[in-house]
Amino acid sequence: MSTGTDTTHSATASGLTVDDITVIDNKLLKRAVGAAALGNAMEWFDFGVYSYLAVIIGQVFFADASAAAQLIASFGTFAAAFLVRPIGGMVFGPLGDRIGRQKVLALTMIMMSIGTFCIGLIPSYASIGIAAPILLLLARLLQGFSTGGEYGGAATFIAEYSTDKRRGFMGSFLEFGTLGGYLLGASLVTAMIAFLPHQTMMDWGWRVPFFLAAPLGLFGLYIRLKLEETPAFKDHMDKREEMEHNKPRLSVWQMLRDQRKPLLKCIGLVLMFNVSNYMLTAYMPSYLTGVLGMSELSGLMLVMVIMFIMMPLTLMWGYLTDRIGRRPVIGLGALGLIVLAIPSYMLIGSGNMLLVFAGLAILGLLHTCFSGTMPATLPALFVTDIRYSALAIGFNLSVSLFGGTTPLITAWLVDTTHNNLMPAYYMIGAGIIGLLTVLTLSETARKPLKGSSPAVATEAEAHRLIDKLRKRKVKHKPA
Repeated sequence: MSTGTDTTHSATASGLTVDDITVIDNKLLKRAVGAAALGNAMEWFDFGVYSYLAVIIGQVFFADASAAAQLIASFGTFAAAFLVRPIGGMVFGPLGDRIGRQKVLALTMIMMSIGTFCIGLIPSYASIGIAAPILLLLARLLQGFSTGGEYGGAATFIAEYSTDKRRGFMGSFLEFGTLGGYLLGASLVTAMIAFLPHQTMMDWGWRVPFFLAAPLGLFGLYIRLKLEETPAFKDHMDKREEMEHNKPRLSVWQMLRDQRKPLLKCIGLVLMFNVSNYMLTAYMPSYLTGVLGMSELSGLMLVMVIMFIMMPLTLMWGYLTDRIGRRPVIGLGALGLIVLAIPSYMLIGSGNMLLVFAGLAILGLLHTCFSGTMPATLPALFVTDIRYSALAIGFNLSVSLFGGTTPLITAWLVDTTHNNLMPAYYMIGAGIIGLLTVLTLSETARKPLKGSSPAVATEAEAHRLIDKLRKRKVKHKPA
């Protein structure tokens, strides 16, 4: 069993054989990656729709407020869902470590779909008054609760299904799905805004994207129910049944205490990752239109183009981290936020379309340093038996405090201070925290996950690994 330190040498010392090495079925790996990415795409389809409809949602559900208050209220409802995400993580994470990743991911998929679909059913404020925003809030809370088990489970699922040599590249498909889902939702809303009259969008058009959650969710549920459990989890369950059936299970509070250091590292990384993410995806469309006065269609199209460019860049970074390591790429992104956040926002604030695009492109490029690395980096912080729990709790705690609140806090800061560079200062703070966290990380590229045996693509590779370990053992053997 891997200890997560000098995994190859310690494995040899403990008598690792070919039978102890996990050979990953490539077809199952592709299905697992696709199913996990699809669920994340479903989550971010909703985020893309909500972000791009934030102004209209504010007008529909908070009709009596001013334009600025409507936007803040709309983002406030958006942020409210993130308050219950840690609760979802505390429920679904331990459940995933107990009954399996696949079952919990199927459950979170259907719950997310129901929450998104229900938003499309809610009558407007003009029809039912204060009940309308209350129902919107309840639907968002259901989404937030179910999403609490989604990312941690999906990242864990892909990481445990991947080979050690390609975990970065395979994991990057999770964020590729994120961008794809967001882009799909944003493209749909943009097309509707372009071709439907504003009053039609206000009356019923805004509901259409939310209704699409039902068929998308059913398709995703079908795909996830067809998956097998991850090799690492099945191996862990077999060993637990054989050797640890009398061992008491750790409570959530005991896990938080015992895993304090890796949890803090997770929170620091996710803080930087999600501030960058939500600043670009959730806040930027409204910033371009509501703060800078750009036409709604132009603002939407600009962000969409940036998202499209980010998709292959995310895969590129994932591929490179398997060769040069996770730490250099994450550190580059963190340093970039510190140095380039203000210049980027100055370009965006210029009003010149080409310069605005350049500023957005810089922010998008920096974010892909995180989106291409985090799905492989975060699961590697924790051992197999508590990986889903710890990642779900750490990830969602950080997202709820610092990620989902980003649009709300930055909108409030800009409105209060009348300083359009406040989002840049916010990103610099996130970059500093992220850079300090990176300095505490151990490199995990091309190494087995903590608590898991090495994972390879073929039996021939397993034999080569054993030979390599045997030679290393002989080389280090005392004379």
